[in-house]
Parts: sequence; structure tokens; C-alpha cells
Amino acid sequence: MKWFNRKHDHLVGIDISTAAIKLLELSKSGTRYKVENYAVKALAQDAVVDSNISNAAMIADTIKLALKQSGSRTRHACVAIAGSSVMTKMITMSADLSEDEIEEQIMVEADQYIPYSLDEVSLDFEVQKVNEANPEMVDVLLAASRRENVDERVEVLERAGLTASIVDVEAFAMENAFALLKEQLPNSDDEQTVAIADIGATMTTLNIMHEGRAIYTREQGFGGKQLTEEIQRRYGLSYEEAGLAKRHGGLPDNYESDVLAPFKRALVQQVARSLQFFISSSANRSIDSIVLAGGCASIAGIDKLVEQELGIPALIANPFINMALSSKIKPQSLSNDASSMMIACGLALRSFD
Repeated sequence: MKWFNRKHDHLVGIDISTAAIKLLELSKSGTRYKVENYAVKALAQDAVVDSNISNAAMIADTIKLALKQSGSRTRHACVAIAGSSVMTKMITMSADLSEDEIEEQIMVEADQYIPYSLDEVSLDFEVQKVNEANPEMVDVLLAASRRENVDERVEVLERAGLTASIVDVEAFAMENAFALLKEQLPNSDDEQTVAIADIGATMTTLNIMHEGRAIYTREQGFGGKQLTEEIQRRYGLSYEEAGLAKRHGGLPDNYESDVLAPFKRALVQQVARSLQFFISSSANRSIDSIVLAGGCASIAGIDKLVEQELGIPALIANPFINMALSSKIKPQSLSNDASSMMIACGLALRSFD
């Protein structure tokens, strides 16, 4: 399985998250991207548990619904596995080697880098850049995951009538999409260090970008599901009703002060804690700005609260700001979903590698 596949057809990006299937297809004219097709379809609870697929049939059916809703005719897809299921390692190799020779050497030496037997893993590599310490060597990024993590995603796409052309890693997809946000950052010099807090339904993932590359990833079990469950408990609703009320409103007057405000404070604490882990583990590196992504980033005023509490400029991720939209895309819907579309966007961008 080629993860960093370099030759492929036009692709649709499919992000399989805990709460939803997010589908995105882009086209490109000159240097400008255009959103051709997109859809977000909610997944039933427990279809994905701890980044693992637990109900393949249900996920495949939801992908089919998303394809139908989006109107996409593309049948080649790019999908990602969670960073926690992937082991990455930077190794140095002679700059004289061809790709085939690098692959051969990695296979021979793989047991040095990977704690599993080779027939249990899918692995791939990508040459990054000339090694700074020795210009006769290149840095090669090696990524390996247990084969079942890759196979279950490939199988789900096949059940939905798609071919998995590329299996990516969520952190790399996030890095890919981050390139679209650079101009929105308060200071857009290339050397800055930016934290992306991706707050999903069950997981908050902190990605630290330095000079546009991901240098640190940390996952914590915290997300919007906690808010949904509190709404459910407080107002006697079903989980589905609570989710709808959270998104569309209609809750009693005390919701803002009694339920939402404590959740927002807890969210800011989680982000602060994740940042603290990074800052204490890295030699005197400070954060220049914070990008909030994921479904929880669409909570009104969360960026202001993060900025105020942490004293770091914060903005809500929107990778579509400079994109054209096809006539069938509803701008307001896309804008509402934008913060949770970063990984789908990073995957869709693989069409243009």
C-alpha cells in the first residue's frame, strides 16, 4: 500500500471521524482552488471507537449517502488513519540512492525501526530534504502502521464503491491544509510556531507546526460529545435530540450559563494543558498563534475566550476563505462546517501533489 502515492487520478478526500463522514472534492485553476463537491453526514454513535472502525457496514452506508448528497462522480478517494496508530521516524540515507534503492534498504533494515514483524505492517516513506548536518545525505520520513488500521479503511471505501488511492496520516493531512491558512495568521512570517487544536467529538488533537511542518502531535480524550451528553442529561433528551439542539438551538435560557459556559472553560483548560505539555517538552519554544479546528471550534466566541485566557492570538480554521465555490455549494453551510473540514481538505489537496 502506497500511502504517499505519487501517481493517482483525481481524488475525493474522505475524513472518517467519530461523529461524521466529511467528504470534499476540489479542483484547481491556475493557483486557485475551487470547492466542487462537499458533504458532512453524521455517524451513529459507536461506529468509530478510539479511531478504530467498529461498524464497517454503517460507515460504508454513510459514505454512500455523503457521495449522493455531494453529487461527486469521483471514485478514487484519499482517506487517513489517526496519528496515534502510526509510527513515524526520520532516518538519513545517502542522497545518491534512487527511490527503489531507498525502498530496498528500508526493507532490509526495517526491523531496526519498527517493533512489529514486516508482514503485520503497512509502511511507506517520503524523501524530505537534504540533511542539514551532512549535504551528502537526505532525511527520509518513514511511516508505519499495523496493517489492519490501513486495511479496515480501504475495505470501508470499497464497500461504498470507492477505490482507496491514498491512505494518509491525519497529522500530515492537517499539515497540508495548514498551508492554506498562512495568510490568515496574525504574523505570516514562515518561521513562526503555530498550534492547531483540533477539537472533535471525542478527541482533542494538538498539532504544532513550525515553519509549516508538523513537529509535535498529542491526543487527549476530550470533545464535543461531553457537551452533547450534558445537554442530554440536563434536559432529558435522547443523544440524537441533544446533538441537534446543540447545533441548531432551541434549548432553555439557562443553557448558555449553566451548560455551555462550563464546557467552554473546560475546553480552554484542555487546550492550555496540551500546550503546556509541548512547551515543557521542547527547548524554550513559544507559540505565536493558535488555530482552532474541529466541530467545537464553531462554538460562538471560543476564539476570543482562548485568546483572553492564554494570551495568544487565536483564530478559527477556515481553509476555504480564498477558494471559489461551484454553483451547487451553499456558502453558509460550508462556512458553518469549515473548521471541521481541515483533515478532509488536506486529503482532497492530495489530488494536486
